[in-house]
Amino acid sequence: MTYLITGGAGFLGINLVRYLLKQGHTVRSLDFAPFDYPERDEIETVLADIRDRQAVDQAMAGVDIVVHCAAALPLYDRDAIFSTEIDGTRVLLERALAEGVERFIYISSTAVYGIPDHHPIHETDRLHGVGAYGEAKIRAEELCREFRSKGLCLPILRPKTFVGPERLGVFELLYSWAYEGRNFPMIGSGDNRYQLLDVEDLCQAIVLCATADKASADDVFNVGAKEFGTMRQDFQAVLDRAGHHKKIVSIPAWPAIQALKLLEFLGVSPLYQWVYDTMPNESIVSIDRIVTRLGFAPQHSNRDALVRNYDWYVANRAAFQGRSGVSHRVPWKHGVLRFVRHLF
Repeated sequence: MTYLITGGAGFLGINLVRYLLKQGHTVRSLDFAPFDYPERDEIETVLADIRDRQAVDQAMAGVDIVVHCAAALPLYDRDAIFSTEIDGTRVLLERALAEGVERFIYISSTAVYGIPDHHPIHETDRLHGVGAYGEAKIRAEELCREFRSKGLCLPILRPKTFVGPERLGVFELLYSWAYEGRNFPMIGSGDNRYQLLDVEDLCQAIVLCATADKASADDVFNVGAKEFGTMRQDFQAVLDRAGHHKKIVSIPAWPAIQALKLLEFLGVSPLYQWVYDTMPNESIVSIDRIVTRLGFAPQHSNRDALVRNYDWYVANRAAFQGRSGVSHRVPWKHGVLRFVRHLF
């Protein structure tokens, strides 16, 4: 099969590229960021924005499966998020329909559920995005349903926060503090369960959507780990791996959240609203539908995923020292937390 991956140079993109190449597929990447990985000679690349219609026409020619991973992440401004997520998705959907692609797999997010009042969350629960990112994902899903009604086979995946090799972003805070031998602060008690997802298991879910019969795959699916503990237990596994005998330190939730809101407003915090509002709460989705319908079988627990990501961080730490940005591939600016870390 020939796969087009939008955002192929991103964290999910490179992991999916490697997963598909191992299975013998032809892979093409569409991304405005250069594909600077060792696999660059094994795939086709189109260096362009998903909002560029001419580039999208070129990238989608002869493609069997489109996996739409590209997105402007929450640290982008609202206009960039809405333009990329909504306008860019529309450009892709229109071309996919015209090109007659076999399937268009949209990578959404559990951010579309906002901050729910019950768990586990099912695909049929109400959608209420927090912030521009969550709102834009909901709008993009609406576009997908519109094009599904026009004949596209269009699986929509709502993954939990996923980690694994190449992941930095907000998780770099945990990994760098663990590496330096510091305790790590936790908003609230840390006794809440917070389901994550290993990127390799997400790649498995994507391929299942591409290969299952259309009647089964043409739907919306939550994706998450099957095995997970509390935030305190799962994050402690990273500190234990670092080997400095450090611990998770609980910070009272209400004052911590108020302080983070102020720091976000002042532009000196790497944490945005959805992160600090959800961190002290339960966060679990039901994966029954994708398990029953598509045979999804996650291989990694939360702890496995976090420790696997930490090991990659340690092995590659020198390559990204001094770099920062707004994608998952690079560390986010620590802001005032650069000074706070010395208290732990």
